[in-house]
Amino acid sequence: MADNWVETTVGDLRRWADEHGKALDEPGARILLDLAHKEMGLTGPEALTPELLRELLLNVFPESVVAGREDVPTILDVLRRIAAYLGDTKAVTADEAAALEAEIDRIGPEFEELVASVDSEERQAAAEVIGGLMQADGVSLDDQDAVEAWIRDFEALPDDERYARTEGYLRQVEELVVPPVRLAPEAELAEAVRRSRLTSFALALADWTGERDLTEHDTLTEADAEAAAAALGLETPRRHGQMEDSGELERFWWAAVEAEVITADDGRAGPGPALDGLRSADDATLLGAWLPLFDALAVPGHDYVDGLDAVELVQNEMTGVLIHLYEQEEPTEAETLLGALLDHVEEAYDLSDADGMPALVSDAFHLELATLEEWGVVQKAGDQEAGEGCELTPLGVWAVRELLVADGFTAPVVGGLADARASELIAGLTWYRPEAADEEIEGWLAGQDPKDAAADLLDVMRTGGPGARNLAAAVLHRVGPEAAAVVRAAQEHPLVSPYAVLWLNAAGDPSGRELAREEYLWVFVDTVAGMLETAEPEEAVEAALLDTPPGTEMETMVEELWRTDHPGVADVLEALGAHHPDKATAKAARTAAYKARSSAQGAGRRV
Repeated sequence: MADNWVETTVGDLRRWADEHGKALDEPGARILLDLAHKEMGLTGPEALTPELLRELLLNVFPESVVAGREDVPTILDVLRRIAAYLGDTKAVTADEAAALEAEIDRIGPEFEELVASVDSEERQAAAEVIGGLMQADGVSLDDQDAVEAWIRDFEALPDDERYARTEGYLRQVEELVVPPVRLAPEAELAEAVRRSRLTSFALALADWTGERDLTEHDTLTEADAEAAAAALGLETPRRHGQMEDSGELERFWWAAVEAEVITADDGRAGPGPALDGLRSADDATLLGAWLPLFDALAVPGHDYVDGLDAVELVQNEMTGVLIHLYEQEEPTEAETLLGALLDHVEEAYDLSDADGMPALVSDAFHLELATLEEWGVVQKAGDQEAGEGCELTPLGVWAVRELLVADGFTAPVVGGLADARASELIAGLTWYRPEAADEEIEGWLAGQDPKDAAADLLDVMRTGGPGARNLAAAVLHRVGPEAAAVVRAAQEHPLVSPYAVLWLNAAGDPSGRELAREEYLWVFVDTVAGMLETAEPEEAVEAALLDTPPGTEMETMVEELWRTDHPGVADVLEALGAHHPDKATAKAARTAAYKARSSAQGAGRRV
């Protein structure tokens, strides 16, 4: 609920408007004054200046309120009523009231354009969510009748059910995010494709096949299969331990057909349309022809209903192995990969009647790993002391990313945020590892004017949550001293002030100073609250304690935290109470969390 001066002012405004026969959008006035107080720190309507009015309309309002172009005239009229009221009641001078009204007229067109732009982005985001929900329900976006029927049914749902479905979808989308990777140049990838055994084998199989008759199932005849295996060097099956894989030719055949390197139709084989692409000297064309071939081999989808041998079972599950390697910063030992695969196989398949299957799966896994190495997708890495492991090659990284994107994953590339807005940069950095984040930030800053970069980052800090504020503050600390004037001006905003002070102090600016005790406590709470947005409480506490004082000093600090004016303080204290390693500090945190909750409830009753 708004603070007392906001409610008092809205009541006075309503009476003033009635006395003067003027219309007043009372809810609109309440929203604007509440934003001026809570987001900008104003202590009363008389503190509003043309400069602060500009910040309210062009920075704070668009980030805090959902509005459309059609709402702009009403919003501007509310501000004109406030300016007239302030002048008429002598809360400000006549000149000051006139300056406010002149500023409203001056920034009106810019405000309308900004609201329209934000509204368009929000509508686009909403449309993407609705489209995603439809597709998840099996509705084709090209089927207008089905789309309209789905929308009618969705709008007929109770509000809480619509909200729950939307939240569930957004959580699912969030799960379909993988860490950013660096991609090799296209020429390097194409050269790796030309060296890949997968490429040479597919070309050799297509050349050997040429045009010939097939079986009724569009496969090579038994005699042709034997001849092809001999010609291509596959007459001796691959082996590992007790596992023998004699189905390599059949696997390549169907992959080549699916990727259209070979055509197989009505009992007749011939060269496929992708064959020339697989021979192309053009790098992009070559990669475009190779990827479907890799996709068909890496994601075979053998049907479990018909029964699977160990080789087919492992091939079905190797996409999980590839994704695991994609997400890791360091090489992973083969036995670690095998252990995870076996755990998953035991959960996903009924192997109660398959004696010795774990050993067979192990052998099949090592065969498949060797195959991926031959294709140039996986390579051995590490050393003997650390334990030799596996990692994706640059070609493997590119190929797996292409398949992930095709499956709806968000798969960022380092450098992809170089031209992004500050808000997009901060949102994207959430998924970055430290080293990649450093590289992305440096690339972004290189293309920014320091003053503009600082202003945009400060806007994110004013309008975002703790996590966004933490990240934006970290990026801000890399901005040079040219931004000092911009940062100094930001000290007036309550959510930004402590971070601005830290920046100025670190930059050696004359206006720099040490944080006051209450500011230091607020920043600590804000930092931990930001960590809690993306990490488990135990992990967030562990990370937060790296730079905090030990022992009794930390216990004393925790006892003070509950008075901190931060909406997340109770959650932070509860996390500390549950996971702080020092028992006395943890107990103090639990007590303080109770006080914080009680204080918040009491404040709510008083208001």
